[in-house]
Amino acid sequence: MDWLKYENEALSKGYNNICGVDEAGRGPLAGPVCAAAVILPKGEIIEGVNDSKKLTEKKREALYDVIKEKAVAYSIAFATVEEIEEMNILNATMVAMKRAVEGLKVPADYAMIDGNKIPDLNIPAECVVKGDANSISIAAASILAKVTRDRLCAKYESEYPQYGFAKHKGYGTKQHREMILKYGPCKIHRMSFLKKLINNG
Repeated sequence: MDWLKYENEALSKGYNNICGVDEAGRGPLAGPVCAAAVILPKGEIIEGVNDSKKLTEKKREALYDVIKEKAVAYSIAFATVEEIEEMNILNATMVAMKRAVEGLKVPADYAMIDGNKIPDLNIPAECVVKGDANSISIAAASILAKVTRDRLCAKYESEYPQYGFAKHKGYGTKQHREMILKYGPCKIHRMSFLKKLINNG
C-alpha cells in the first residue's frame, strides 16, 4: 500500500506544506466534535500509524506523542455541543476542521480532507474518501483527534460519573442510553441526537 500517494500527488503539483485533516466524534450523543490537521515531513511514514479506528487505545496513545514530535506542524480544534445544535453535526464538523487547518503554526498550502466534503478553507483542498486508511497525514490527524476527544471524555467521567463517559466516550451504547433515560440528559448531551431516544424512552 502506498501511504504517500496523495501527499506525492500534491507535491508533484508544487505544494509544500500539505496537511491531512480528520475528525473524531461525529456520531456520539454527547460532547464536542474534534478535528486535527497534521503536516508531516516530506516522505515521512511513521511506523504503526493507521486509521485510528483500527488501533487499540494503548497504540493510539503511544502514537499520539510520536506524531506530535515528528510533525512539521499540528493543530487540534473543536466545535462545541452548542455549535452542533445550532448548525447541525456536518456543518459543525466543517467548522472544527477549518479551525484545525487555520491553527497550524506552519501554514498549510494544501489540505487533504477525510470524507467527501471540504470545509471553507482559503487554500486548495481535496477530499479523500476513507482518507484515514489511505493517507499517512490523514491517518495521523485521525489519531490526534481521537485521542484528544477520548481524553476529554475521561474528564467528563469525573464531572458526570453516572453516565460512564470514560467507557463509551459519548457514543450511544446500551449502557449510555439507559443512563440517559434514568438520569436525564446533562449539559454536554446533544439534544438533537436524543429526540428519538427520549420520545421512545
